Amino acid sequence: MMYSEKVMDHFTNPRNVGEIKDADGIGEVGNAKCGDIMRMYLKIDDDKIIDIKFKTFGCGSAIASSSMATELIKGKTIEDALKITNKAVAEALDGLPPVKMHCSVLAEEAIKAALKDYSEKSGVEIEALKDFEPKEDHH
Repeated sequence: MMYSEKVMDHFTNPRNVGEIKDADGIGEVGNAKCGDIMRMYLKIDDDKIIDIKFKTFGCGSAIASSSMATELIKGKTIEDALKITNKAVAEALDGLPPVKMHCSVLAEEAIKAALKDYSEKSGVEIEALKDFEPKEDHH
């Protein structure tokens, strides 16, 4: 299986790893079958994602996807963050092997789950996430 240099880079030097103690939103998604679990922490101020951290237990592609996803949405508004799709994450990594595409889907869902958590905790309505439910399984 061939990985791009960007995947390798984000796997070996992941950005924004860790947790935010007083996070405004926390999202956890996972796939028990292949063992990837992603947790995203958001710090939001005035509709902007001012800080984001992640903890991912999983394969290299899952870690690289989380890392790239955090880079793509850091500093963005909630609205812009919601536009980041799994395809955008995979493209920013110069592609993922087809069998690993679900890792980028998990990254997108972790962000949405964290934003939904923020919305519920803060009472800020995020229309786009009203019916969002992370999918249990990605295979």
